Amino acid sequence: MSEESDSLRTTPSAASLSENELPPPPEPPGYVCSLTEELVTKAREELQEKPEWRLRDVQALRDMVRKECPHLRTSLDDAFLLRFLRARKFDYDRALQLLIKYHSCRRSWPEVFTNLRPSAVRDVLASGFLTVLPATDPRGCHILCLRPDRWVPSSYPITENIRAIYLTLEKLIQAEETQVNGIVILADYKGVSLSKASHFGPFIAKKVIGILQDGFPIRIKAVHVVNEPRIFKGIFAIIKPFLKEKIANRFFLHGSDLNSLHTSLPRSILPKEYGGTGGELDMTTWSEVLLASEEDFVREFCQPVPACDSILGEVPLPEGLPSDAQCDDSLRAVKSQLYSCY
Repeated sequence: MSEESDSLRTTPSAASLSENELPPPPEPPGYVCSLTEELVTKAREELQEKPEWRLRDVQALRDMVRKECPHLRTSLDDAFLLRFLRARKFDYDRALQLLIKYHSCRRSWPEVFTNLRPSAVRDVLASGFLTVLPATDPRGCHILCLRPDRWVPSSYPITENIRAIYLTLEKLIQAEETQVNGIVILADYKGVSLSKASHFGPFIAKKVIGILQDGFPIRIKAVHVVNEPRIFKGIFAIIKPFLKEKIANRFFLHGSDLNSLHTSLPRSILPKEYGGTGGELDMTTWSEVLLASEEDFVREFCQPVPACDSILGEVPLPEGLPSDAQCDDSLRAVKSQLYSCY
């Protein structure tokens, strides 16, 4: 990628823009790295991030967006683009595809991504469906704790849970250390019934996993499932066809064996609900953090978007993901699996 890209930094004149084309948003002040020396070293070794080339790499991605995706309404500031470069180990082409899919996913599922603000998911936060544990794991990963049993389907649709998860990921990924270290998911399926499991069909599974694998700049280092009932075999049967091998290998099913969980997540960082010594599970602090970020989310996600976004078009499904028609067929098969497991 050429370093001689300064000419592409300038905003095109109004005369050169078509009627429906808007100039890129103005760029904020320059990026200042907040990583510790230890994390700089980790990013170099694991993500191929070279501090001396960092801004050159960001500019290269910015130039690609302006040249190849002139209609894509996206932030082009250094810190934002760095998320995508880190998530794809500074491969420019893969980072660009991730950025396109990031925006495409948001436009293709309005039930989740319309009104993307914390106040819109107050009921989810109040239910205790999710939280982020106060301590990180030994690798520095934040731990997102999900408790599906707290969801009452008659209170609100499952898409509200997904919106709350997405808002949480957006908040977490703002921190550079999370961009480097990634996150861990701890899912407690205690008490999940057949009726709840039936809401998570192949269509929802395809959407959610498509976002996590190919449409969001975050590194998921592990998914630990605890207290899963027999019905979880049916749930996992829905999920597994959409998982890439790398992600599938990061799923760990512990059942009620908390000692097994503690081999990966030490007791010192876990609440007592999971055999830890970190006190009771705190469901309020993270809710307060999200709700305090309301203005930031409104500014970033709740502004009008031009109808013409031709670069997005019909973005192909990530490799290996079935079509909607295949999902319909899968749904009939999986429902029978759910009932047999139950």
